[in-house]
Amino acid sequence: MNIPSSILTLLLGVGLTLVSLWYGQNHGLMPVAASEEAGHVDGLFNAMMTISTGLFLLVQGVIVYCAIKFRRKPGELGDGAAIEGNVPLEILWTAIPAAIVLWISIYSFEIYNEMGGFDPSANDMHAMHGMPAGKGSAMAATMDGVPQGSPMIAALGVGASPANQGKAAAVNVNVLGLQYAWIFTYPEVNVTSGELHVPVGKEVQLNMNAQDVIHAVWIPQLRLKQDVIPGTQTQLRFTTNKVGTYPLRCAELCGGYHGSMVTQMIVHTPEEYDTWIASQQQSAQAQAEIVKQTIAMQPANLSTDKYLAPYAKEMGIKPEMVQHLHHQHDMSKSIASAVR
Repeated sequence: MNIPSSILTLLLGVGLTLVSLWYGQNHGLMPVAASEEAGHVDGLFNAMMTISTGLFLLVQGVIVYCAIKFRRKPGELGDGAAIEGNVPLEILWTAIPAAIVLWISIYSFEIYNEMGGFDPSANDMHAMHGMPAGKGSAMAATMDGVPQGSPMIAALGVGASPANQGKAAAVNVNVLGLQYAWIFTYPEVNVTSGELHVPVGKEVQLNMNAQDVIHAVWIPQLRLKQDVIPGTQTQLRFTTNKVGTYPLRCAELCGGYHGSMVTQMIVHTPEEYDTWIASQQQSAQAQAEIVKQTIAMQPANLSTDKYLAPYAKEMGIKPEMVQHLHHQHDMSKSIASAVR
């Protein structure tokens, strides 16, 4: 039974389309999507994967068909038929890729806008948590916020989505990249950490600056990557939707130990996040108290008996012995003064 070529072509086209659509949605190449923005990126990636699969199968199918159909027959020694070209076919295989590229360009533009890539407030100096451009002062600015009189620099990166434009993010984090570590400062609660902690379901804004060379914050599960540039503030704004721990890497070659510039983003429930903030604040207060006590216990500020008093009981020394030593010390000082 001979099937007309038109019907056969139609059946092959339908089969090719179905296979491409199925694989484009079930390729399993992307990591878990942990942010609201990830869905937009996955939609674009799936569309590109569907088109790529279809084109791959079409081109490879034509190659295999031609290799079998037009192969040299046994005993054939002459040249093949001279084919000069087919104008309609050339127009077709030029117009279709051009239309696909144009469609992907428009679609990706819309996706970038939906994610906040064209947020006008990204260049609003009054809406930023800026950092100074000075190389040596980046650490202090990240810890303490923006000092008075420091220059404000227009932010670059992904800002608020159209639905959230004009609204402040629920959580602001200042990010400092340096060889080879990340430092995250929460200026509103005076907390600093080597890991990024965020609450699930709340919008987070990262205000980023580099101290030395170009770095890049890359969190695959968020589908976000943004360069961190010395002297220029960049930002990322996102909303997580899955509790968990996700890797945060530097995606720019920043030196010999670039591969070790890895930390993690921990997404908490709102209650767990509040608990973590409280624990960090208590830890900071405890560290500050230890420093204060250490400074107060400097030997230069204490007499001998006061300096030794806290340790006398632990060492089994009687208080009378400490007082005797203090008395001997005072006598020595008096004699030395008299001799002079």
